[in-house]
Order: sequence, then C-alpha cells, then structure tokens
Amino acid sequence: MFLRAVVVWCALLASAVGNGAAREIWITPKLGDRVGHALSTIGLCTLILVVSWLTIGWVGPAGRADALMIGGLWLFLTLGFEFLAGHYLFGKPWGDLTADYNLLRGRIWVLVLVTTAVAPVVTGCGRRLWGAA
Repeated sequence: MFLRAVVVWCALLASAVGNGAAREIWITPKLGDRVGHALSTIGLCTLILVVSWLTIGWVGPAGRADALMIGGLWLFLTLGFEFLAGHYLFGKPWGDLTADYNLLRGRIWVLVLVTTAVAPVVTGCGRRLWGAA
C-alpha cells in the first residue's frame, strides 16, 4: 500500500511541476503574480483530488485510518521535496520558500497542503471504499 502511495505521490509531483510551469509560462504573464499563484493553487488542489480519485482504489487503503496515513505520507513527501529540494537542489533561499505560506499577503499555498493531506480520505469516502461515511 505505501509503495503504491509513493508511486501516486510521484504522479502528484509531476502534476505540480506541470502546474507550476503552466503558471509561469501562461498565467502569470497575462494575469500577474498574485492571480497566477491563486489560480495555480486552485488548479493544483483540483489535480490532487483528481489523481487521488483515480488511484485511491489501486493504492488500497483498508480504511480511513490507512487513508489518513497515506495523506500524512503525501504531506511529508511534499514538504520534504519543497524545502529540501527547493533549497539544496534548486538553490532557492529559505525566505522565498516560506513566502507562499504568508496568508496575509494573499498566498493560499496552504490549501495545497491541506488538500494533499485529506485527499485520500475524501476520495476514498467519495468512492465508498469503506462503506457509508
């Protein structure tokens, strides 16, 4: 189950990279940074839910507790990649990496993290993998 969850997370990572590229190439130049980040965040949340919906049966959590653990794993991998790869691989300063968490500046990246954490439970319940909610 957890190996499959990591495989799905890799698909989520690819989706996030594609989403970010689309934001930088098409959205931000036309609509500006703030709108670009907001649309990109909403789009990525949608992608996460779609990928989770399509794969949750294959990942095979036995119940909500397993689905929560998968969401926690996805969250851990996402944060690890964002901060460790972002800083050490891509050379981004820590301040740039934490800027997306500033809700007072209109950054709503936190929604991606919440969606990542709850997507396995939400989609598993939505697909009625474990009976009635």
